[in-house]
Amino acid sequence: MNPTILLATTSRWYPTARLGMALANAGCTVEVVCPAGHPIGKTKCVRRMHVYRGLAPLVSFARAISISKADFIVSGDDLATRHLHLLYVQEKSKGNPDSTICALIEHWLGSSETFPVVSARAAFMDVADKEGIRVPATQVIRNTDDLRAWVERTGLPTVLKADGTSGGDGVRIARTLTEAERCFRELQSPPLLARAVKRAVLDHDKTMLGPSILRRRPMVNAQAFVAGREATSTIMCWKGTVLASLHFEVVNKTTAAGHATVVRLIESAEMSTAVERVVQRLGLSGFYGFDFMLEASSGHAYLIEVNPRSTQVGHLSMGAGHDLPGALYAALSGKSVQPSQKVTEKDTVALFPQEWIRDPESQYLRSAYHDVPWDEPELISDCASNRRKQSAWYSRSNQNPAAAPVQSGKPVSAPVGSPASGLD
Repeated sequence: MNPTILLATTSRWYPTARLGMALANAGCTVEVVCPAGHPIGKTKCVRRMHVYRGLAPLVSFARAISISKADFIVSGDDLATRHLHLLYVQEKSKGNPDSTICALIEHWLGSSETFPVVSARAAFMDVADKEGIRVPATQVIRNTDDLRAWVERTGLPTVLKADGTSGGDGVRIARTLTEAERCFRELQSPPLLARAVKRAVLDHDKTMLGPSILRRRPMVNAQAFVAGREATSTIMCWKGTVLASLHFEVVNKTTAAGHATVVRLIESAEMSTAVERVVQRLGLSGFYGFDFMLEASSGHAYLIEVNPRSTQVGHLSMGAGHDLPGALYAALSGKSVQPSQKVTEKDTVALFPQEWIRDPESQYLRSAYHDVPWDEPELISDCASNRRKQSAWYSRSNQNPAAAPVQSGKPVSAPVGSPASGLD
């Protein structure tokens, strides 16, 4: 029998649909727990969908796990990972640490001892530092006195990051002390109730209601600023061993702190070594993303954070050793990894619909490989019809003064009229 994968996501994040398609193509049976109306429902890859309810998240996840009888669970976003961690704690608190759910979650994600490490930026950076990995100084900031002392010691600009956030929502780059203090207050504040209610009503996304009503304040960290180019690694690992990996340099983004929209495939021994050390040290399993800064002056790769989930490039197959869904299928089925074809010979990829939403006239939609799922017309149609809503979602971090669109590198020329031009 084909292994069953349960994809878990709390948002309508489009790349989760792409990963589901790639897992199905690799030979897995795919089920998903997600909000109603998720774009993955427009694809042919899902056997069964389970509704995620933002006001009862752990019940939603536990029910989906029980019904699906999944062989493995893949988290599609940071909140989904936190729900799984909390579900483990809930089950363990019942006095039965050997419960089926506890055993499955540790099988899927690795030892529960690693949960606080991959969920807290400062704790993870401390582990990486002890492994001899090149990292920028990072510190938890509890109040403005901590912040002033940090700035006096490390200088400006500085980067402020809130735990439990992703996609640039919880990242600020401050260039003055006044700006740093303002950003700290913004990041530490609970979500505004009006914003939480609006998202619940208009987007059917209730994930912000709990933190808003309970006035939960996220932990804020400061990180030394590294001038250079952004890069990212996405991997599939199994019991502390990296089975497949992809390393990309970020070419274009929605905003300075937002999602990548164009990436370039690279080889980096320093990034590979850093990832392998962390995975082995923590005994990780599943999909993970690691973000780096390639220092402008030296080219050294600084590891700046971990994403304990799949990332938006995890569906891309770029040849032997670079096919994450294929590696997971092989690990679960016990079969050897079958050689996979590269989706493109180009090293630059324009992610769909991210770059198209950012700029429908972007040159990268023609010059790079435009990652459009041509075999799923309903999914493409859904993206097109919901473009305005997605554009607003991608632009949330525009409120950040540092979040202006960025671009690096120059697009190469390609003939007009290729399939990539069909949606620009």
